[in-house]
Amino acid sequence: MALGRDYQRLRFDRAGRVLTVTIDTPGAMNPVDGRLHHELAALFPDLGADADSDVVVLTGAEPGFCAGGDMAWFQSMIDEPARFRAIAADAKRIILGALEMEKPLVCRMNGPAAGLGASLALLCDIIVAADTASIGDPHVKMGLVAGDGGAVLWPQIIGYPRAKELLLTGDMVAAPRAAEIGLINDAVPAAALDDRVDALTAKLVGGARWAQRWTKAAINLPLRDLANRISEAAIAYEMITQASPDHGEAVAAFGDRRPPRFTGG
Repeated sequence: MALGRDYQRLRFDRAGRVLTVTIDTPGAMNPVDGRLHHELAALFPDLGADADSDVVVLTGAEPGFCAGGDMAWFQSMIDEPARFRAIAADAKRIILGALEMEKPLVCRMNGPAAGLGASLALLCDIIVAADTASIGDPHVKMGLVAGDGGAVLWPQIIGYPRAKELLLTGDMVAAPRAAEIGLINDAVPAAALDDRVDALTAKLVGGARWAQRWTKAAINLPLRDLANRISEAAIAYEMITQASPDHGEAVAAFGDRRPPRFTGG
């Protein structure tokens, strides 16, 4: 089942009126490559138009949720900067697409959610994580601005002081701590994750469909407004840093398995 589109990096499974979308890309922890990025830009409008579902669950193929940008993809955009410019519109579509979709969107965070993976988790309405999972936006550790959702979402969820600390350090946060500070809804033992998600989706499916959808739509109005005003600037800043020596150094250091030596360039 492909929702009328040729999805290659996303899998779809139905259980009654619940549709589970699984991020499944080559490599450890489902990194984002060009194909997945393009599919995510189309995903949320397609989900909204799917007549056979009322609740959507977003998860990752085991053992992780989504590790953020794939290093080979990053290197390809360093080699050909036009490739990064070409994804800017899709980056905004991902953010606004998720915020505009009226169906309840539940994140089953089964492992690390980093970078764009963290933004995907935080764009969900309810986030339930395994207590072994973690979440963070390490854009700065890659010499990049957190342009694909981080600058919009984190301050609204946990406040500016905590958001600035985590976005400026790029540190990952263990799921129990993320739940404690209100970044996610709940952290449960990994063995109990499916039961918790199933109970939650059953409650949502049993609710009043349009009351739920339009309550979400009303809640998201200020977030949509912020995303419209902030995303283009944040993505533009990220585009500038994508061409910086520090970003190139971070990608090279990752490949060499060493700490990056940033020069401020």
